Amino acid sequence: MSDLNKASQDATDAAANSEQVALILAVLQAQQITQAQQTPVVPPPAPRASGSAAQWIGIGIGGSALLLTIAVSAVAVAISAVALTICALVLRSVWQDINKPK
Repeated sequence: MSDLNKASQDATDAAANSEQVALILAVLQAQQITQAQQTPVVPPPAPRASGSAAQWIGIGIGGSALLLTIAVSAVAVAISAVALTICALVLRSVWQDINKPK
């Protein structure tokens, strides 16, 4: 009889374990479904075009024109400074000639 009791106890334990395993499996499946519903699928960003050759040529020409304008302006400022210096020296010389004692 002891073997029959042991077998009956084992059968009861196996049935309880089966119910626990089934419950755990159901919980895991529910979590997977919930997680799949919560994370939306976002497509990767589309690669941006770097621009056509005409655009880069336009940028190069515009940049060159800007730098040329700056260079010409710098030369004009330098010429103006030299002219102002010469004018100041000439006026100083004239002033000294006027104020000479006679």
